[in-house]
Amino acid sequence: MTFRAAALRLYLVTDRGLAGDRPLGEIVLAAVAGGVTMVQIREKQATTRRFIEQARALKAALDGSGVPLIVNDRLDVALAVGADGVHLGDDDMSCAEARRLLGPRAIIGLSLAGPPGDGFAEADYVAASPVFATGTKPDAGPALGLAGVTALRRAVPRPLVAIGGIGRHNAAQVVAAGADGIAVVSAVMAADDPEAAARQLRAAMDGRP
Repeated sequence: MTFRAAALRLYLVTDRGLAGDRPLGEIVLAAVAGGVTMVQIREKQATTRRFIEQARALKAALDGSGVPLIVNDRLDVALAVGADGVHLGDDDMSCAEARRLLGPRAIIGLSLAGPPGDGFAEADYVAASPVFATGTKPDAGPALGLAGVTALRRAVPRPLVAIGGIGRHNAAQVVAAGADGIAVVSAVMAADDPEAAARQLRAAMDGRP
């Protein structure tokens, strides 16, 4: 799948803990109907087998939608299910190694919490993380703030998505600070109506009521 910065506009990161009894695929497809443009499956507690099962089911659900499926951290899972790419953190394998294993067409994202080194050269996009304090990732570092988003925008010649504590009330500010898009977890995953939540986020980003 050819990567375009527009895919970052509204980036959903899954969290089964927020899904309750609702099937993950049901929430994701509703969110896509509301305007989600990319999906990252994140499983911190599942076994490898369960992670693969969840990712494969989600990949099948998204096939034909044009919405890429990215796997958080686990390159082995991405390879097993034929995902569109992988998202890496500071403690994961290098982007160069991921590119070597996944090939030139894979989408590779990299989280940055400060000034970048040389490690982003093979990344298709970078994520400013976290922008604001967030409860969905307990191991997240200090908040970057809007100034941090702007600083990364100036420092990194890659499409930029921002994540961490972002919702309808501040989405437009984050985009104005330089992000090509926003990534959300609880703002959609915990919503009673994920489709409406996604639609409202897109409207907020675009300055529409």
